[in-house]
Amino acid sequence: MPGLLSSPVCLTVIWFLSWSLRPGRAQLRTDEVSGVQYGQMQSNVTLACGKSQIRAPVAWHLNHSSALPWHKVTSDGALVLLHVDHSAQGNYSCYDARGLLLHSVTLRLGHPPGLLSVSCQVPNHTHVRCSWTESVKTFLPAKYNASFRGTGQEWRPCVLDVARKLCDIYHPAFWQTIHTLRITETNALGSETTAARFRLHELLKPDPPESLLVKALEGHPKRLMVSWDFPASWPLQDAFPLMFQIRYRPRGSVYWSEVFSEESPAVIFDALAGHLHQVQIRAHDEVNSDSQWSEWSPLLLAMPWEVSSTPESPEELQPEESFPEYYFPFSTKPEISTAKSHNSVHPEDEGNLGLVILLVLFSVVILTTVLSLIFVVWVRQRRRDHVTKQELTSMVKMKSMPI
Repeated sequence: MPGLLSSPVCLTVIWFLSWSLRPGRAQLRTDEVSGVQYGQMQSNVTLACGKSQIRAPVAWHLNHSSALPWHKVTSDGALVLLHVDHSAQGNYSCYDARGLLLHSVTLRLGHPPGLLSVSCQVPNHTHVRCSWTESVKTFLPAKYNASFRGTGQEWRPCVLDVARKLCDIYHPAFWQTIHTLRITETNALGSETTAARFRLHELLKPDPPESLLVKALEGHPKRLMVSWDFPASWPLQDAFPLMFQIRYRPRGSVYWSEVFSEESPAVIFDALAGHLHQVQIRAHDEVNSDSQWSEWSPLLLAMPWEVSSTPESPEELQPEESFPEYYFPFSTKPEISTAKSHNSVHPEDEGNLGLVILLVLFSVVILTTVLSLIFVVWVRQRRRDHVTKQELTSMVKMKSMPI
């Protein structure tokens, strides 16, 4: 038996078993698998060198470099990073005195969630879309949970689009006065719930009308016909009618004229003949007076019908004259130049000239009257002064006569 224990084979087996059961080697097999640890910025973060308590000295590396942020190492080999910032993020590894890897971990730094800034849009009576922005930049991946309810109702889930930070609610209880949206943000450092309360009937705001079209009416130099379609997001046209507001003005003017209509098309009767006009339209829920007007549609340019001579050849035809309808998209940037003047004199110009002449004559009459009054007052004052002078002269003569 002693010969068996002293044989080379037996000694090799005994040495292998003792080497494999050493504490440091056992920890290498169980703890060297890399994980992720999260920490809060501007705080102290402790990284343990594996699960076992190590009393032997260890060395820490960050991204395979011995240069570390402000830190200290405890007696059990843990690394304490002090007041960490973004530069402290990375892969940390601890090694024993012989250079064997004992443990590695990836450090991610950030902040716990804060309250969210929530806003909601209501394009029609059947759909509510809410969005949010973060008040605290966490720098960490987060999960969201959202629910919605009216007063006295149960919570309903909200359809989330986390990538776009949107939440959609379908068929809300519009007859409820107050509605509440609750959004919870959760990350590795904590969670925060934000509750927003709002009134759907006050947030209701249709999308702008679509397919706006402006036509000149042949034979009517002061009329324009405007047509449009309901916004595609407003499906219940009969149950929830819309009121439409059309505004228009000659190009270059700063003053708008307005026309209201409940249906398409509508006719403008007082357009300025011979001038391009800017035309826009918007919509409002006709029943709900507390709702909001939609945004204005893009500007269109249109010109009323006017008599024009027929060109003798196709080459003389201008590009604009080949289209019976004068409409095209118009940029909303401020105008740089005013509308071009026309050589022909229109009836409106003649009327304006007559008004100017009448005002000039009226001003002349007023000025003549004022001057006449001033002259009469001056003459009276001069006569009064003359009479007073004569009376004084008579009194002096009487005093100088002997008694």
